[in-house]
Amino acid sequence: MQTKSLWVYIETEEGNAKSVGYELLTPGKALANKLGGSLVAVILGENVEKVAKNAIAYGADAAILVEGEEYRNYNSDASSYAVNELIKKYQPEIVLIGATKNGRDLGPRVACKLSTGLTADCTGLDIDSETGNLLSTRPAFGGNLMATIICPDNRPQMSTVRPGTFKKGTFDEGRTGEIIKENIHIDPEKIRVSLLERVKEVTEQINLEEAEIIVSGGRGMKKPENFGMLRELADALGGSVAASRAAVDAGWLPSAYQVGQTGKTVAPKLYIACGISGALQHIVGMSGSDTIVAINTDPNAPIFKIADYRIVGDVMEVVPAMIKAVKEKKN
Repeated sequence: MQTKSLWVYIETEEGNAKSVGYELLTPGKALANKLGGSLVAVILGENVEKVAKNAIAYGADAAILVEGEEYRNYNSDASSYAVNELIKKYQPEIVLIGATKNGRDLGPRVACKLSTGLTADCTGLDIDSETGNLLSTRPAFGGNLMATIICPDNRPQMSTVRPGTFKKGTFDEGRTGEIIKENIHIDPEKIRVSLLERVKEVTEQINLEEAEIIVSGGRGMKKPENFGMLRELADALGGSVAASRAAVDAGWLPSAYQVGQTGKTVAPKLYIACGISGALQHIVGMSGSDTIVAINTDPNAPIFKIADYRIVGDVMEVVPAMIKAVKEKKN
């Protein structure tokens, strides 16, 4: 591996990779090329060599694999220790981590141990061609502007990136790359927290980051009962329901459904925005969607600036008409 290597941490859970790790290999490859270095996937887990092979198929030049029972499920002490040891040994230039719940725990812990900086919840990444610094862009000041942050004096440069910000690249089973196995284990007495039982809550089943079709409602839905028609449309399309921050703040849907800067970042094939004005904090969470359909009574609503299809009208009339059309087409 070259000195200017860029690492992507591939989070695993019970032997399976979280999608965001593979997603980050896409910008990772472009950034590594700009650096003139290699793209390396870093995997911790138990029986996860298949994840390392998949990472190479998605574009990694090499993979570093650390396996052990203590890595079967994420553990703050074990995972941060292992990643810290790897970074000290190989000294990568940049480390990218998915901004999952675990990634948001791991990144700051490792950055603190290494006395380096970390930019959290990024929605854009680039390299300054003159300095080689990582340019990490994220929403700031309540989502009212975008800030680009650099870490010029310390290494590695670290950023966490929201799931759904980038799309997975082409899976090429024929790609080859070196898999380096490292034997790293932490003293069991230094693991302060143990997982006793996994309880799958309802919120864990709301996987908006993986949804291909999302029907999202905002303040224009007027009351929580009206989200019933959005569920009906989502069910008819085989999609999921989501909401803007205004709808969540009003108590119409739980926070697990929120899309935006303070919610989830999504990139479905189809995003239908119903009664959502399009504040920047919402747009940064869904602008990566392949096709955006916006319904709003205000012809000057900001959401129309990024929408592929614009419907100026009352959602209470438009959505039922859409439901009828979808059901008729199915029949």
